[in-house]
Amino acid sequence: TARRKRNVRRLGDLHTLREKRATLLRPQGNANINAAQSDKSGKRVIEAEGLSFAYGDRAIVSDLTLRIDRGDRVGIIGPNGAGKTTLLNLLLGTLAPQAGTIRHGTRLEVVTLDQQREGLKDGTRVMDAVTGGRGDMVSVGGEQRHAMGYLKDFLFKPEQARQPIDALSGGERGRLALAIALARPSNLLVLDEPTNDLDLETLDVLQDAIANYDGTVLLVSHDRDFLDRLVTSTLTPAPEEGSGTWREYAGGYNDMVAQRKGAAKEKEAHSSSSPSSSGTKAPTKRQEKLSYKEKYALETLPARMEELEAQITTFQEKLADPTLFQVDQAAFQTATKGLEDAQTALAAAEEEWLALEMKREALEG
Repeated sequence: TARRKRNVRRLGDLHTLREKRATLLRPQGNANINAAQSDKSGKRVIEAEGLSFAYGDRAIVSDLTLRIDRGDRVGIIGPNGAGKTTLLNLLLGTLAPQAGTIRHGTRLEVVTLDQQREGLKDGTRVMDAVTGGRGDMVSVGGEQRHAMGYLKDFLFKPEQARQPIDALSGGERGRLALAIALARPSNLLVLDEPTNDLDLETLDVLQDAIANYDGTVLLVSHDRDFLDRLVTSTLTPAPEEGSGTWREYAGGYNDMVAQRKGAAKEKEAHSSSSPSSSGTKAPTKRQEKLSYKEKYALETLPARMEELEAQITTFQEKLADPTLFQVDQAAFQTATKGLEDAQTALAAAEEEWLALEMKREALEG
Protein backbone atom coordinates (compact mmCIF):
# COMPACT_ATOMS: atom_id res chain seq x y z
CA THR A 1 0.00 0.00 0.00
CA ALA A 2 2.80 2.41 0.91
CA ARG A 3 4.59 1.65 -2.35
CA ARG A 4 1.42 2.27 -4.36
CA LYS A 5 0.81 5.60 -2.63
CA ARG A 6 4.43 6.60 -3.20
CA ASN A 7 4.20 5.76 -6.90
CA VAL A 8 0.95 7.71 -7.25
CA ARG A 9 2.64 10.72 -5.63
CA ARG A 10 5.65 10.40 -7.93
CA LEU A 11 3.37 10.16 -10.96
CA GLY A 12 1.67 13.37 -9.90
CA ASP A 13 5.04 15.07 -9.39
CA LEU A 14 6.18 13.89 -12.84
CA HIS A 15 3.05 15.28 -14.50
CA THR A 16 3.68 18.62 -12.79
CA LEU A 17 7.27 18.68 -14.06
CA ARG A 18 6.10 17.75 -17.58
CA GLU A 19 3.57 20.58 -17.60
CA LYS A 20 6.33 23.03 -16.65
CA ARG A 21 8.49 21.62 -19.44
CA ALA A 22 5.62 21.85 -21.93
CA THR A 23 5.10 25.50 -20.98
CA LEU A 24 8.77 26.18 -21.61
CA LEU A 25 8.68 24.46 -25.01
CA ARG A 26 5.69 26.46 -26.25
CA PRO A 27 6.65 29.53 -28.31
CA GLN A 28 6.78 32.52 -25.96
CA GLY A 29 8.17 35.27 -28.19
CA ASN A 30 11.05 37.58 -27.44
CA ALA A 31 9.83 38.40 -23.93
CA ASN A 32 10.58 34.89 -22.71
CA ILE A 33 14.09 34.95 -24.15
CA ASN A 34 14.88 38.27 -22.48
CA ALA A 35 13.48 37.16 -19.13
CA ALA A 36 15.60 34.02 -19.22
CA GLN A 37 18.77 36.13 -19.06
CA SER A 38 17.91 37.14 -15.49
CA ASP A 39 17.62 33.58 -14.17
CA LYS A 40 19.52 33.14 -10.94
CA SER A 41 22.92 31.43 -11.03
CA GLY A 42 22.72 27.66 -11.17
CA LYS A 43 19.18 27.45 -12.61
CA ARG A 44 20.39 27.07 -16.19
CA VAL A 45 22.24 23.77 -16.62
CA ILE A 46 22.82 23.49 -20.39
CA GLU A 47 21.97 25.89 -23.18
CA ALA A 48 22.69 25.05 -26.82
CA GLU A 49 22.13 27.47 -29.68
CA GLY A 50 22.46 26.54 -33.36
CA LEU A 51 24.41 23.39 -32.46
CA SER A 52 25.64 21.39 -35.48
CA PHE A 53 27.95 18.43 -35.98
CA ALA A 54 28.57 16.01 -38.86
CA TYR A 55 30.80 13.07 -39.73
CA GLY A 56 31.86 13.84 -43.28
CA ASP A 57 28.70 14.39 -45.34
CA ARG A 58 26.46 12.79 -42.72
CA ALA A 59 24.79 15.33 -40.44
CA ILE A 60 24.34 14.08 -36.87
CA VAL A 61 23.01 17.31 -35.32
CA SER A 62 21.78 20.29 -37.33
CA ASP A 63 20.98 23.71 -35.89
CA LEU A 64 19.81 22.43 -32.48
CA THR A 65 18.65 25.02 -29.96
CA LEU A 66 17.90 23.56 -26.54
CA ARG A 67 17.62 24.75 -22.96
CA ILE A 68 17.86 22.40 -19.97
CA ASP A 69 17.13 23.79 -16.51
CA ARG A 70 17.85 22.44 -13.05
CA GLY A 71 15.57 19.49 -12.24
CA ASP A 72 14.76 18.59 -15.85
CA ARG A 73 14.96 14.92 -16.80
CA VAL A 74 15.56 14.70 -20.54
CA GLY A 75 15.35 11.39 -22.40
CA ILE A 76 17.25 10.92 -25.67
CA ILE A 77 15.73 8.25 -27.89
CA GLY A 78 16.31 7.03 -31.44
CA PRO A 79 17.35 4.02 -33.52
CA ASN A 80 20.85 2.62 -33.36
CA GLY A 81 23.27 4.86 -35.25
CA ALA A 82 21.07 7.97 -34.97
CA GLY A 83 23.79 9.76 -33.00
CA LYS A 84 22.38 9.63 -29.45
CA THR A 85 25.79 9.30 -27.76
CA THR A 86 27.30 11.95 -30.05
CA LEU A 87 24.51 14.35 -29.11
CA LEU A 88 25.10 13.56 -25.44
CA ASN A 89 28.82 14.32 -25.77
CA LEU A 90 28.05 17.61 -27.51
CA LEU A 91 25.71 18.64 -24.70
CA LEU A 92 28.30 17.72 -22.07
CA GLY A 93 31.08 19.57 -23.86
CA THR A 94 33.30 16.51 -24.30
CA LEU A 95 32.87 16.89 -28.06
CA ALA A 96 33.27 20.32 -29.69
CA PRO A 97 30.46 21.39 -32.06
CA GLN A 98 31.33 22.37 -35.62
CA ALA A 99 28.85 25.24 -35.45
CA GLY A 100 26.80 26.91 -32.76
CA THR A 101 27.46 27.42 -29.06
CA ILE A 102 27.06 25.38 -25.90
CA ARG A 103 26.97 27.02 -22.47
CA HIS A 104 26.96 25.29 -19.09
CA GLY A 105 25.62 26.58 -15.81
CA THR A 106 27.65 27.22 -12.72
CA ARG A 107 28.69 24.72 -10.04
CA LEU A 108 27.98 21.66 -12.18
CA GLU A 109 29.05 18.31 -10.76
CA VAL A 110 28.58 15.62 -13.41
CA VAL A 111 28.46 11.87 -12.84
CA THR A 112 28.26 9.62 -15.92
CA LEU A 113 27.23 5.99 -16.20
CA ASP A 114 28.23 4.79 -19.68
CA GLN A 115 27.49 1.60 -21.61
CA GLN A 116 31.00 0.19 -21.31
CA ARG A 117 31.23 0.34 -17.48
CA GLU A 118 34.81 1.56 -17.99
CA GLY A 119 35.30 2.43 -14.31
CA LEU A 120 35.17 -1.23 -13.24
CA LYS A 121 38.61 -2.82 -12.93
CA ASP A 122 38.98 -6.60 -12.69
CA GLY A 123 40.76 -7.74 -9.53
CA THR A 124 39.30 -4.95 -7.40
CA ARG A 125 36.99 -6.08 -4.61
CA VAL A 126 33.37 -5.05 -4.90
CA MET A 127 33.46 -3.16 -1.59
CA ASP A 128 36.68 -1.33 -2.54
CA ALA A 129 35.13 -0.29 -5.85
CA VAL A 130 32.26 1.37 -4.00
CA THR A 131 34.31 3.00 -1.22
CA GLY A 132 37.32 3.84 -3.40
CA GLY A 133 39.46 1.60 -1.19
CA ARG A 134 38.88 3.87 1.82
CA GLY A 135 37.60 1.57 4.54
CA ASP A 136 34.08 0.18 4.73
CA MET A 137 32.02 3.40 4.70
CA VAL A 138 30.60 5.21 1.70
CA SER A 139 29.14 8.72 1.47
CA VAL A 140 25.74 8.76 -0.24
CA GLY A 141 24.08 12.14 -0.65
CA GLY A 142 26.25 13.56 2.10
CA GLU A 143 25.30 10.76 4.50
CA GLN A 144 27.79 8.13 5.69
CA ARG A 145 26.59 4.56 5.16
CA HIS A 146 28.23 1.17 5.65
CA ALA A 147 29.19 -0.28 2.28
CA MET A 148 27.52 -3.62 3.09
CA GLY A 149 24.17 -1.96 3.69
CA TYR A 150 24.52 0.22 0.59
CA LEU A 151 25.38 -2.77 -1.61
CA LYS A 152 22.37 -4.61 -0.21
CA ASP A 153 20.18 -1.86 -1.71
CA PHE A 154 21.51 -3.01 -5.09
CA LEU A 155 20.70 -6.66 -4.37
CA PHE A 156 24.25 -7.79 -3.53
CA LYS A 157 24.70 -10.52 -0.92
CA PRO A 158 27.13 -9.88 1.99
CA GLU A 159 29.60 -12.48 0.72
CA GLN A 160 29.78 -10.77 -2.68
CA ALA A 161 31.18 -7.58 -1.15
CA ARG A 162 34.60 -9.21 -0.83
CA GLN A 163 34.57 -10.91 -4.22
CA PRO A 164 36.67 -9.53 -7.11
CA ILE A 165 34.76 -7.67 -9.81
CA ASP A 166 35.72 -10.27 -12.43
CA ALA A 167 33.66 -12.85 -10.47
CA LEU A 168 30.47 -10.87 -11.16
CA SER A 169 28.04 -11.55 -13.98
CA GLY A 170 27.27 -8.91 -16.59
CA GLY A 171 24.08 -7.89 -14.79
CA GLU A 172 25.89 -7.64 -11.46
CA ARG A 173 28.61 -5.50 -13.02
CA GLY A 174 25.90 -3.17 -14.32
CA ARG A 175 24.40 -3.00 -10.84
CA LEU A 176 27.80 -2.24 -9.31
CA ALA A 177 28.51 0.55 -11.82
CA LEU A 178 25.11 1.99 -10.96
CA ALA A 179 25.86 1.84 -7.21
CA ILE A 180 29.21 3.61 -7.70
CA ALA A 181 27.71 6.34 -9.90
CA LEU A 182 24.81 7.07 -7.56
CA ALA A 183 27.11 7.28 -4.52
CA ARG A 184 29.13 10.15 -5.97
CA PRO A 185 28.02 13.72 -5.22
CA SER A 186 26.47 15.25 -8.33
CA ASN A 187 23.80 17.61 -9.61
CA LEU A 188 23.86 16.34 -13.22
CA LEU A 189 23.41 12.61 -13.72
CA VAL A 190 24.17 11.24 -17.20
CA LEU A 191 22.95 7.72 -18.01
CA ASP A 192 23.85 6.16 -21.38
CA GLU A 193 21.70 3.03 -21.90
CA PRO A 194 21.58 2.24 -18.15
CA THR A 195 18.96 -0.51 -18.51
CA ASN A 196 20.91 -2.78 -20.89
CA ASP A 197 22.29 -5.25 -18.34
CA LEU A 198 19.76 -4.87 -15.54
CA ASP A 199 17.09 -7.30 -14.36
CA LEU A 200 13.60 -6.19 -13.32
CA GLU A 201 14.51 -5.83 -9.63
CA THR A 202 17.49 -3.62 -10.42
CA LEU A 203 15.41 -1.57 -12.86
CA ASP A 204 13.04 -0.89 -9.97
CA VAL A 205 15.98 0.26 -7.83
CA LEU A 206 17.24 2.54 -10.61
CA GLN A 207 13.79 3.98 -11.19
CA ASP A 208 13.44 4.81 -7.49
CA ALA A 209 16.91 6.39 -7.42
CA ILE A 210 16.20 8.65 -10.42
CA ALA A 211 12.73 9.55 -9.16
CA ASN A 212 14.27 10.69 -5.85
CA TYR A 213 17.19 12.51 -7.51
CA ASP A 214 17.03 16.27 -6.96
CA GLY A 215 19.39 17.22 -9.79
CA THR A 216 19.17 17.15 -13.56
CA VAL A 217 19.18 13.91 -15.58
CA LEU A 218 20.21 13.19 -19.17
CA LEU A 219 19.05 9.69 -20.11
CA VAL A 220 19.86 7.84 -23.33
CA SER A 221 17.59 4.82 -23.62
CA HIS A 222 15.48 2.70 -25.96
CA ASP A 223 13.27 1.49 -23.08
CA ARG A 224 9.88 3.10 -23.75
CA ASP A 225 8.34 2.23 -20.38
CA PHE A 226 11.41 3.50 -18.51
CA LEU A 227 11.19 6.84 -20.34
CA ASP A 228 7.44 7.12 -19.76
CA ARG A 229 7.93 6.68 -16.02
CA LEU A 230 10.80 9.11 -15.53
CA VAL A 231 11.51 11.85 -18.07
CA THR A 232 10.02 15.33 -18.33
CA SER A 233 10.83 15.64 -22.04
CA THR A 234 12.05 13.50 -24.92
CA LEU A 235 14.60 14.35 -27.62
CA THR A 236 14.30 12.32 -30.81
CA PRO A 237 15.50 12.58 -34.44
CA ALA A 238 13.09 14.24 -36.86
CA PRO A 239 14.43 13.16 -40.28
CA GLU A 240 11.26 14.40 -41.99
CA GLU A 241 12.39 17.94 -41.10
CA GLY A 242 15.93 17.49 -42.42
CA SER A 243 19.00 15.36 -41.86
CA GLY A 244 20.42 15.76 -38.36
CA THR A 245 17.31 17.51 -37.03
CA TRP A 246 16.29 16.72 -33.43
CA ARG A 247 12.99 17.69 -31.88
CA GLU A 248 12.08 17.96 -28.17
CA TYR A 249 8.64 16.88 -26.92
CA ALA A 250 7.24 17.37 -23.43
CA GLY A 251 6.67 14.05 -21.65
CA GLY A 252 7.83 10.50 -22.29
CA TYR A 253 7.84 8.18 -25.29
CA ASN A 254 4.07 7.81 -25.66
CA ASP A 255 3.61 11.57 -25.25
CA MET A 256 6.14 12.07 -28.05
CA VAL A 257 4.28 9.65 -30.35
CA ALA A 258 0.94 11.36 -29.67
CA GLN A 259 2.38 14.83 -30.31
CA ARG A 260 4.05 13.73 -33.56
CA LYS A 261 0.79 12.22 -34.82
CA GLY A 262 -1.10 15.35 -33.83
CA ALA A 263 1.40 17.57 -35.64
CA ALA A 264 1.21 15.37 -38.75
CA LYS A 265 -2.61 15.54 -38.81
CA GLU A 266 -2.53 19.32 -38.29
CA LYS A 267 -0.04 19.70 -41.14
CA GLU A 268 -2.19 17.51 -43.40
CA ALA A 269 -5.33 19.51 -42.56
CA HIS A 270 -3.54 22.80 -43.16
CA SER A 271 -2.18 21.55 -46.46
CA SER A 272 -5.57 20.36 -47.70
CA SER A 273 -7.25 23.67 -46.76
CA SER A 274 -4.60 25.96 -48.24
CA PRO A 275 -5.33 27.81 -51.54
CA SER A 276 -2.57 25.93 -53.30
CA SER A 277 -4.44 22.69 -52.68
CA SER A 278 -7.35 23.77 -54.89
CA GLY A 279 -7.47 23.30 -58.63
CA THR A 280 -5.12 20.96 -60.41
CA LYS A 281 -2.97 19.00 -57.99
CA ALA A 282 0.65 18.41 -58.71
CA PRO A 283 1.72 14.80 -58.84
CA THR A 284 2.70 13.60 -55.38
CA LYS A 285 5.29 11.06 -54.51
CA ARG A 286 3.81 7.76 -53.45
CA GLN A 287 3.90 7.33 -49.69
CA GLU A 288 6.69 5.09 -48.50
CA LYS A 289 5.64 1.79 -46.94
CA LEU A 290 7.36 -0.79 -44.83
CA SER A 291 8.93 -3.52 -46.90
CA TYR A 292 7.84 -7.15 -46.48
CA LYS A 293 11.09 -7.85 -44.63
CA GLU A 294 10.50 -4.93 -42.26
CA LYS A 295 6.88 -5.98 -41.61
CA TYR A 296 8.00 -9.55 -40.89
CA ALA A 297 10.71 -8.31 -38.50
CA LEU A 298 8.23 -6.06 -36.70
CA GLU A 299 5.88 -9.02 -36.22
CA THR A 300 8.50 -11.55 -35.12
CA LEU A 301 10.87 -9.42 -33.02
CA PRO A 302 8.59 -9.32 -29.92
CA ALA A 303 8.64 -13.12 -29.69
CA ARG A 304 12.42 -13.12 -30.19
CA MET A 305 12.81 -10.56 -27.39
CA GLU A 306 10.65 -12.67 -25.07
CA GLU A 307 12.82 -15.70 -25.86
CA LEU A 308 16.01 -13.76 -25.09
CA GLU A 309 14.51 -12.40 -21.86
CA ALA A 310 13.73 -15.97 -20.80
CA GLN A 311 17.35 -17.00 -21.55
CA ILE A 312 18.63 -14.05 -19.52
CA THR A 313 16.43 -15.02 -16.57
CA THR A 314 17.74 -18.61 -16.72
CA PHE A 315 21.38 -17.48 -16.75
CA GLN A 316 20.75 -14.98 -13.94
CA GLU A 317 19.14 -17.66 -11.78
CA LYS A 318 22.15 -19.93 -12.34
CA LEU A 319 24.61 -17.15 -11.53
CA ALA A 320 22.63 -16.25 -8.39
CA ASP A 321 24.17 -19.32 -6.73
CA PRO A 322 26.96 -17.78 -4.57
CA THR A 323 28.94 -21.06 -4.60
CA LEU A 324 29.01 -21.51 -8.38
CA PHE A 325 32.28 -19.61 -8.91
CA GLN A 326 34.13 -21.63 -6.25
CA VAL A 327 32.62 -25.00 -7.18
CA ASP A 328 32.70 -24.86 -10.98
CA GLN A 329 34.52 -21.91 -12.53
CA ALA A 330 34.01 -23.28 -16.06
CA ALA A 331 30.24 -23.38 -15.58
CA PHE A 332 30.38 -19.87 -14.13
CA GLN A 333 32.29 -18.55 -17.14
CA THR A 334 29.93 -20.33 -19.57
CA ALA A 335 26.87 -18.88 -17.85
CA THR A 336 28.44 -15.41 -17.72
CA LYS A 337 29.29 -15.52 -21.43
CA GLY A 338 25.81 -16.83 -22.28
CA LEU A 339 24.22 -14.04 -20.24
CA GLU A 340 26.31 -11.34 -21.91
CA ASP A 341 25.57 -12.73 -25.39
CA ALA A 342 21.84 -12.88 -24.68
CA GLN A 343 21.84 -9.32 -23.29
CA THR A 344 23.73 -8.06 -26.35
CA ALA A 345 21.30 -9.82 -28.69
CA LEU A 346 18.33 -8.43 -26.75
CA ALA A 347 19.68 -4.88 -26.95
CA ALA A 348 20.17 -5.25 -30.72
CA ALA A 349 16.66 -6.69 -31.16
CA GLU A 350 15.14 -3.87 -29.11
CA GLU A 351 17.01 -1.26 -31.16
CA GLU A 352 15.83 -2.84 -34.42
CA TRP A 353 12.26 -3.07 -33.18
CA LEU A 354 12.32 0.55 -31.98
CA ALA A 355 13.61 1.82 -35.33
CA LEU A 356 10.90 -0.10 -37.22
CA GLU A 357 8.15 0.92 -34.79
CA MET A 358 9.10 4.59 -35.05
CA LYS A 359 9.15 4.32 -38.85
CA ARG A 360 5.73 2.64 -38.86
CA GLU A 361 4.27 5.29 -36.57
CA ALA A 362 5.72 8.08 -38.72
CA LEU A 363 4.19 6.57 -41.87
CA GLU A 364 0.80 6.03 -40.25
CA GLY A 365 0.91 9.56 -38.84
